[in-house]
Amino acid sequence: MDLGIRGKTAIVCASSRGLGRGCAIALAEAGCDLVVNGRDAAILAKTAQEIRDRFGVKVIEVPGSVSDPEVQKQLLAAAPAPDILVNNNGGPPFRDFKELDRQKMLDGVVNNMITPIELIQSVVGGMAERGFGRIVNITSLSVYVPIPGLDLSSGARAGLTSFLAGVARTVADRNVTINNMLPGKLDTDRLRGPHEPGSVESPEASRERKTRISADVPAKRLGTPEEFGQICAFLCSVHAGYLTGQNIPVDGGLYVSAF
Repeated sequence: MDLGIRGKTAIVCASSRGLGRGCAIALAEAGCDLVVNGRDAAILAKTAQEIRDRFGVKVIEVPGSVSDPEVQKQLLAAAPAPDILVNNNGGPPFRDFKELDRQKMLDGVVNNMITPIELIQSVVGGMAERGFGRIVNITSLSVYVPIPGLDLSSGARAGLTSFLAGVARTVADRNVTINNMLPGKLDTDRLRGPHEPGSVESPEASRERKTRISADVPAKRLGTPEEFGQICAFLCSVHAGYLTGQNIPVDGGLYVSAF
């Protein structure tokens, strides 16, 4: 399917690896020029060059934490009039809620609620004036299915979800959509869990881990960043203009609900 976004410009936050990288690749495949971002400049540069080589699109790298106001300014300077914004940021580490002090809680809310709102504030007006905009926020299935130990992530992302539910309806008539993708169990570094730096997972250990983790997923497998990215790209397409203010679980059927 031609997504109708060839030549559009997309800012994809936290896109040097994992789900953000999957989204960047899918948008590049659809013909979008990109501004990519990541904390590790070397990994970001490698990802950016791979995308240039594969798809021949323009890719600008902005290293650093997307929650840093200076990095946000650099992202917006690199793409002053973006057509697409994919908000993504790492979540707080697994931690019992009793271990959270005020600063940790504030950091979690800034990273997973305030930062995407700030970026949306910066771009949504221009999108509305130009008559096209696609905003996708990568949140988490924990918004629907709370996970003890990820309470801060769940709370901040749920706050973002509720905050934007009303905002999405104010710009829909100008062909600007705001939707959220809720990843379940996808095969990323975060799901692989803690490991020693430089360690390599054996093929046997990898198969055992994936089988164990995906046992309760109806699809009986982990999702991939690539297929996650393709769903993101569709939400950013010209075909998705009548879909806004929605939460899309990407979880292989793990979240059980008839409505």
